[in-house]
Amino acid sequence: MRIFTAGIVTETNTFAPSPTGLRGFEEGGLHHGTCSRQDPTELGAITRLFHALAAADGHTVNEGLYTIAQPSGPTLQAVWEGFRDEVTGQARAEGPFDVILLCLHGAMVATGSDDCEGELVQLLRRAHPDAAIGAVLDPHCHLSQLLVDEADAVILMKEYPHIDLLERARELYALCTGVAARRLAPTSALFDCRMVGFYPTTQEPMATLLRLMRAMETRPGVLSVSFAHGFPWGDTADTGSKVLAITDNDPALAQATATELGHAIYRARRALLPHMPGIDDALALADDTLGCVVLADTADNPGGGAPGDNVSLLRAMLGRGMRAAVVGAVWDPMAALACAEAGVGSRFALRLGGKSGGASGAPLDVTATVRAIRPDHDQAGLDGVRMAMGLSVWIACDGIDVLICSQRTQVYAPDAYTGLGIDLDDKRFIVVKSSHHFHAAFAPLADRIIAVATPGALQMNFAQMDYRKRRDPAYFPLVDDPLRLDGR
Repeated sequence: MRIFTAGIVTETNTFAPSPTGLRGFEEGGLHHGTCSRQDPTELGAITRLFHALAAADGHTVNEGLYTIAQPSGPTLQAVWEGFRDEVTGQARAEGPFDVILLCLHGAMVATGSDDCEGELVQLLRRAHPDAAIGAVLDPHCHLSQLLVDEADAVILMKEYPHIDLLERARELYALCTGVAARRLAPTSALFDCRMVGFYPTTQEPMATLLRLMRAMETRPGVLSVSFAHGFPWGDTADTGSKVLAITDNDPALAQATATELGHAIYRARRALLPHMPGIDDALALADDTLGCVVLADTADNPGGGAPGDNVSLLRAMLGRGMRAAVVGAVWDPMAALACAEAGVGSRFALRLGGKSGGASGAPLDVTATVRAIRPDHDQAGLDGVRMAMGLSVWIACDGIDVLICSQRTQVYAPDAYTGLGIDLDDKRFIVVKSSHHFHAAFAPLADRIIAVATPGALQMNFAQMDYRKRRDPAYFPLVDDPLRLDGR
């Protein structure tokens, strides 16, 4: 078989103040057919997996564009169209192909296109009507009917934190090569839960629902079951939580399976609502806890499109006189450069954070002592890949260590700190700018984890989202029972 693979990945926060341009993709990784050889991130890992699987089966792979940008505002239309046309043009010029495998996010929005992934797959389908086309997506996606209809298979990561990308990519490869070999005839069905929410799979009731999803995949005729959590901070017609089921040539089974899981999730909707303490209550809980406490600065998570430079939580910790603490990573290239120029051991007045817009809050003036500088810092990401942080510095201010980075990213792993020399063994309080991906690596260190309702771009009161484009305005929690299943 001849296989073509490509990937365009970014998660768009349509409420974020800054658009995503070409530089954002260059910073994250921009590879024209070289990703499998050059990229240390999850993009490189997935392309190398596709090459390995194909080689083992005697197939050939043509590798196209692979690129990724940190979440931010809508991608500039010219940038999106350039990527789209490169992928479709190469696939057309080098085809025909038996299989097309795509690594996408599912919540990419451009300034002139609200469903980038659906548009891309539709164009590829028109040019390659007989190819088996499949895509692996992030569960924080806007799962459109267009995408599901045009693809033979759409597979979503199941875990949040997303630790199963390669497992899902392997599943996509098997399904699409099975289609091309005419061993499988997938039929897909969507169920709209009419919900908007935030669903970490490491805690209940989502953990039980995840087990149900996996059990459904063992049933005869069921090929795949996915839960699209949705991305609440993207305003599109398809924003919201949905279930996707794929069966082998059995549309009725696909719809029944999607509906069954959708109803189970819907019935748990109230328990699934996030309940997070504010800063003052969270810090009081942390103070009263023996051992190490990891506090998640959820609303200023760069992984959801927030700037990463809101210092409200740090300000409150300094105000309480907290010690044995570390906070990171504050995205502030100007502060990082000033510290790097001053040098290790220097002590001076520094204005930190609060630079990017309204969601950034006010800056914080501190007296900083520079402890360490690393020009090209990185950290462990998910699935064992490395995530760049750029020029990064460790400063100390009034008993609290602060990690400042120049390349915007959430904190995934302890070596974001220890890689700069910050010892976590003596820390009572570890603050991470992340919503939940940190959980996989930090849970073993923590006696308690507290997700904090901080000020910032990723607010969790989903009933107050300013949606203008969502196709159906009635959703939970804005409406308590939009499916009218209560009492049945």
